[in-house]
Amino acid sequence: MITISETAQAHFVKLLSDQPEGTHIRVFVISPGTAQAECGVSYCPPDAVETDDTEFEFNGFNAQVDEKSAPFLEEATIDFVTDQLGSQLTLKAPNAKMRKVSGDAPLVERIEYVIQSEINPQLASHGGNISLVEITEDGIAVLQFGGGCNGCSMVDVTLKDGIEKQLLDMFPGDLTGVRDVTEHQHGDHSYQ
Repeated sequence: MITISETAQAHFVKLLSDQPEGTHIRVFVISPGTAQAECGVSYCPPDAVETDDTEFEFNGFNAQVDEKSAPFLEEATIDFVTDQLGSQLTLKAPNAKMRKVSGDAPLVERIEYVIQSEINPQLASHGGNISLVEITEDGIAVLQFGGGCNGCSMVDVTLKDGIEKQLLDMFPGDLTGVRDVTEHQHGDHSYQ
């Protein structure tokens, strides 16, 4: 479920050495399964362990994960990286905003998963996002743009050269194209 690099494990052991005996870490997701999902790591003293927690053993400590967060931490990774700017603990949880779906899930669920886990994080750098409105009988994914994408002068390029290409590559035979139904209005919200 959660992969913690050797350097991150060593970092946690060092941090925990200054904590009371029996303290481990807790990995969690606030608002799991939503666009506002946030992942975090905190200390977990022995009296904070819940009966429905899942416990993972690592080198010199354990990690606790609460029952609500667990499905959204599938494929999560924690690393401790040092570069010329200093050291940083990084937590990546690609399924925090939407629970991972199986390969045999309905097409709409698989497309929603790709939108939430791969496409929207890319669009977020410009303050934008998309949502799936429907899939037509002829295999067209109908999309609604929001945030900074609404009114952006590059939306057609993003749609055809980015999103459509990615979705057609991932769902060959299931999708034939994408269509934007957004009523684009230029304004201060639009990405420039």
